[in-house]
Amino acid sequence: MKRLLSLWAWAALAASAAAQPLEKSNVRAGNYEVPLEIAKPAGAGPHPPLLYIHAKRGFENEDRAHMRELAAQGFLVLAPDWQAGNMVERWPDRHIPETEADVDAALTALLARSDVCKGPAGIVGVSRGPYFATLLAARRPRDVAAIVSYYGHFQNPNAPEPQQLFSVAPELAKVNAPVLMLIGDADFELRRIVNGRAFYALWERGVTVELQMYPLARRAFDFRADATPEEKIAARHARARAKDWLVRHMKLAPGGRCAG
Repeated sequence: MKRLLSLWAWAALAASAAAQPLEKSNVRAGNYEVPLEIAKPAGAGPHPPLLYIHAKRGFENEDRAHMRELAAQGFLVLAPDWQAGNMVERWPDRHIPETEADVDAALTALLARSDVCKGPAGIVGVSRGPYFATLLAARRPRDVAAIVSYYGHFQNPNAPEPQQLFSVAPELAKVNAPVLMLIGDADFELRRIVNGRAFYALWERGVTVELQMYPLARRAFDFRADATPEEKIAARHARARAKDWLVRHMKLAPGGRCAG
């Protein structure tokens, strides 16, 4: 019975999330505009601010669905399309440093909103997204409360092969925000290696960090069209863990509301 109730609650949350419309806006970064999409929770604010950073495959409907789920959990979620502003094609084979300004401007826009809690934001990043989150947390430590990484990059994609294999991004040494890493044990070996090295690098400095490795789960386990039964369970578990992590480390009140 408990399992059936849990499945019903998940289905109800997904249905509620799907009903939430996304707003569109933009923010200036240098001499161009960066498209933004915003998922807002039901009810009056202020709401906890959450920056969502998409993967290099592009900002897609799977990202919007994820944002709606986060909004249904109570977060106001703002996502920049960091490829559109610089006209970056889908699946770029390298990191384009100019896109860092897009994500930085989006975080500033999120924190400036009148309908979010005062204080630092949480970040949820997917694949390439956690690399941007690492840079933000290193440069703007007071503005980043916590990071959730879905199978994320923790090394500069432009770094030479030896650095990809044996080290992590140097900016990670400046990150003090709590980091939750979510990744499948059937993900690509290099990604698993770098996540492991990042975990140890953060833990050794005393940063709050946890690495959740999901058995039998591949890359993109949380939205694959061909998801296995195990990957579907992993996705539900990941969403619940992410929420708990953000509520705890953003220091939200019971129910996920702004504290104070």
